Amino acid sequence: MEHPNTLSSPIAELVARARAAQRIYETWSQAQVDTAVVAAGWAIIEPARNRELAELAVADTGVGNVEDKVRKNHRKTFGLLRDLHDARSVGVIAEDPARGIVEIARPVGVVCAITPSTNPGATPANKIINALKGRNAVIVAPSPKGWSTAARLIEFIHAQFDRIGAPRDLVQLLPAPVSKQSTAELMRLCDLVVATGSQANVRAAYASGTPAFGVGAGNVAGIVDETADVEAAADRIVRSKTFDNATSCSSENSLVVVDAVRAKMLSALKDRGAVMLADAQKATLQKLMWPEGKLSAAVIGQSARVIAERAAEVDGANRAAWQAIAEADPRILMVAEDGVGHDHPFSGEKLSPVLAVYAARDFDEAAATVARIYSYEGAGHSVGLHSAVPERALSLGLTLPVSRVIVDQAHCIATGGSFDNGLPFSLSMGCGTWGRNNFSDNMNYRHYLNITRVSRPIPEVVPSEEDIFGAFFASHGAK
Repeated sequence: MEHPNTLSSPIAELVARARAAQRIYETWSQAQVDTAVVAAGWAIIEPARNRELAELAVADTGVGNVEDKVRKNHRKTFGLLRDLHDARSVGVIAEDPARGIVEIARPVGVVCAITPSTNPGATPANKIINALKGRNAVIVAPSPKGWSTAARLIEFIHAQFDRIGAPRDLVQLLPAPVSKQSTAELMRLCDLVVATGSQANVRAAYASGTPAFGVGAGNVAGIVDETADVEAAADRIVRSKTFDNATSCSSENSLVVVDAVRAKMLSALKDRGAVMLADAQKATLQKLMWPEGKLSAAVIGQSARVIAERAAEVDGANRAAWQAIAEADPRILMVAEDGVGHDHPFSGEKLSPVLAVYAARDFDEAAATVARIYSYEGAGHSVGLHSAVPERALSLGLTLPVSRVIVDQAHCIATGGSFDNGLPFSLSMGCGTWGRNNFSDNMNYRHYLNITRVSRPIPEVVPSEEDIFGAFFASHGAK
């Protein structure tokens, strides 16, 4: 698809090179495309490159931790390659003789991939690989802090492209310094925008005039009911909440615990390194985290120990208590909460190993509490459930504004796809209309395709009026 340009610019030239490369790539066979996909995957998965990217990401953004980013880069990319293995994305991809329908996969063209600083290696890689699977070119627009990591990733991809004879211009990077203006121009000139990150970026993508997929706000809540295996639930929650210092939008931000197991649950979390703060400490932490009503970079993606140390610096009256917490090397800081909304910021997304804990008399009240939280922030994303009653997962799926119900799993590992569940591997989760999104899937390669359908005639089958109206007339008459 061509876009008319009245003025030439560096961004327009970038897009023009991408279009030229994409026209070549569009002629490639499925086998050739799959080779390019695997090459791009190997660019990040190879152990030395993976570690270099993880170290660079933490050094430049100051967010998360290296070992978890190494695991994330590998697992999410390897899982995506598993999903794409043998998937058809070139030419005829489906035939339904009974309906006379043939589906043909077509590229969307040039993709603008907006990516966040929280995952400056894994998220660009995921979008690049999905775009390549559909025979598209892609230009990454990273956050300024994540630029150097994305640049190094693309250098690695280009080296692999040289091995297989793929055009380097298939994968490019918005030049530094990245600005709102340059990103806006790129979005306007591309054929599809896929935006992950802040809601400001998502709103800009939707307003760009270019077709766009954007994700909703994270603010996951989890429920632990009276039938849960408390020890197993605690293991999963701690694993999820501490992974990469809770930078994932899929990490639990609130935990709603039914009263019958509250004491046991808090004890199990304490045994695994979670610390429940006193009211005075909660007040200090709130000031540290939201000094001007906006979540502070001082806590985003930091460990619980670092956050406690920073709290000690600003809370002279309770410095000794904070220092004791920090010296114990906590894994999670917990606060008791019962309110929701702007006056209760712990009810929102925290992007750090800080967990708000709510109490509920029973499962119904727990579900209602989650609904209150999502009316404030996080609608459409997902909810966690730890329970031995299968029907309760279905109940949440039927009533809560969520696109996913994650049952008895480490939430941030499971939501974006895992080898032990059936969700597609992804780092971009649609939140449906609840989250102001136009899709509710885990974003995957099919979102990067146009589908042409060939329709052939089939034997005509026309239902009778009795087939359509019979039951209605029998119950209500034929007036």
